[in-house]
Amino acid sequence: MGASGTHRVNTTERLSSLRELMKREGVDVWVVPSEDQHYSEYLAHCDERRAYISGFNGSAGCAVVTADKAFLFTDGRYFLQAEKQLDDNWTLMKQGLPDVPTWQDFLHKNLDGSLKIGIDPTIIVADDAAALRKNLEPKKSELVLLRNNLVDEVWGTDRPPKPHNPVFHLDEKYSGQSFADKIKKVREILDKENAKAVIVNMLDEVAWVFNLRGSDIDYNPVFFAYSVITKDSTVLFIESKQLEEGARKYLGDAVEIRPYEQIFDYSKSLPEALGLDGSKDGPKILVPNKASIAIVESISPSPSSATSSSSPPPIYHKIVPSPVADLKAIKNATELEGFRQSHIRDGAALARYFAWLEEALNEGKEVNEWQGAEVLENYRKELELFKGLSFTTISSTGPNGAIIHYSPDPKDCAIIQKEEIYLCDSGAQFLDGTTDVTRTWHFGTPKPEEIRAFTRVLQGHISIDTAIFPVGTTGFVIDAFARRALWQDGLDYRHGTGHGVGHFLNVHEGPQGIGVRIVLNNTALKPGMTVSNEPGYYEDGQYGIRIENVVLVKEAETPNNFGQKGYLGFEHVTLCPIQTKLVDASLLTEQEKKWLNEYHKETWDKVSPLLKNDTRALEWLRRECESI
Repeated sequence: MGASGTHRVNTTERLSSLRELMKREGVDVWVVPSEDQHYSEYLAHCDERRAYISGFNGSAGCAVVTADKAFLFTDGRYFLQAEKQLDDNWTLMKQGLPDVPTWQDFLHKNLDGSLKIGIDPTIIVADDAAALRKNLEPKKSELVLLRNNLVDEVWGTDRPPKPHNPVFHLDEKYSGQSFADKIKKVREILDKENAKAVIVNMLDEVAWVFNLRGSDIDYNPVFFAYSVITKDSTVLFIESKQLEEGARKYLGDAVEIRPYEQIFDYSKSLPEALGLDGSKDGPKILVPNKASIAIVESISPSPSSATSSSSPPPIYHKIVPSPVADLKAIKNATELEGFRQSHIRDGAALARYFAWLEEALNEGKEVNEWQGAEVLENYRKELELFKGLSFTTISSTGPNGAIIHYSPDPKDCAIIQKEEIYLCDSGAQFLDGTTDVTRTWHFGTPKPEEIRAFTRVLQGHISIDTAIFPVGTTGFVIDAFARRALWQDGLDYRHGTGHGVGHFLNVHEGPQGIGVRIVLNNTALKPGMTVSNEPGYYEDGQYGIRIENVVLVKEAETPNNFGQKGYLGFEHVTLCPIQTKLVDASLLTEQEKKWLNEYHKETWDKVSPLLKNDTRALEWLRRECESI
């Protein structure tokens, strides 16, 4: 989530080399998305192409390089970070602001002339490629798919190798369901969709289906693999040497193992092997809407490469929202209990860290942001079932807190100041769950405007936590609940209110979420889903405020049931005090005060038994959980 440091890289030579390769390949523009060939948000170091060519290492963005200019598109979470990291070769395009196009629109609306626009087909999704082709056609521009990624050529021998780390079996006492049961559910979807097979391309989806975990990407317990599931076969494409003996034994003869790189040749042969005729209403191969155009065209070649030009080419695939993503999003009872227990343990580490930090600052000790993050990680390492962090810790003091996804550089970061707001967003991976929690503290005397802003953020947080809504409601619909109190003061924030959270998987998980992106209106919140609740406020150059808990969607009891729809609400599982020194109680309603007091009582009751060997943390927790 956080990207370490905000230093600037000189990209002059890199861009010059890229432009020479563009000339060689006959392309006028080269597009560098953030994603890898699995559409991962967080990347292995070898896939950080956009970060390498631009110097901006936030998790979201796209670089567009022309013969004489370079543009970096990113969203409001990263404006400040990008401004600090981009050198003078780059123009920052602040997506979401008025009159700033998306990178897709920019290619056909803002670039003049008939251009050849190059991109690696393994890292652009099929729908984006189709939309680009359609929009470029009136300008006589063309999307050129080049399998030899030009940024990789510029990177050369300095490019890190692709990881092939061990892959292990996650015991069903943690996953709560066998891989055979999961595949059975996938096949039931194939029957409903009149489909013969489905491609599984997202790394966390592959890991979830097979109850396997790895470490090919930092902080994400995933591994490089694809899968193809048909009605009577299951193939896992992975470097076989990665599978530990226990994982091989668990999969047994039910899963065929093939080399990772064979996915494209296998997909190409699949239509014939399944007896598909390519007719409009005939059975299809389901391809998730986040699969690359390279996958799609290996199954159904594009018209330009089809053997017959006199008739429409056969279509063997159907692009759909990933059926595995929908299954994975709804946690079973074992996974939900794992979330509860892992967050209680995590709460103990948080209490120990914040108590230690407060004491250190009161004693006049110098602690920088990176040192603080290291202390927190060490407390987490002592916890049962701990497997690592779930993202780079965002440990930020004063103005760095306004950089929404800031993370300290161990070689160059700020000293945590007692008289500045301190924002800490952190999380951990446990065998039984994944945590993600943000708390905002002031260890000295906060200013009135800081108190008021914090209180407005808290009111938004409480509003989501206590929300009751009818079945079928999306996170897009309830996002305004989190912003209402801020809006009363003319304040807001440039990020979503909540994201799904994986179970010992990626800390960001879809398709559900709470936010203003219209895509979030496609997925209703359902019992068993997880989502974060994290409104905030950021005063550029001064401070950042965010309060984040993970909540579980559950059925709600209501006195009535209009329309017989049923109603839903949330259960919070994060347990860490919310600093009452930063709360203006006069702004709170009686119900909001009651919520805060009850939350702190619950936190004390569940976390304090784990602190019996840390008197400092226990006393700190007692004080911070006192009623207002």
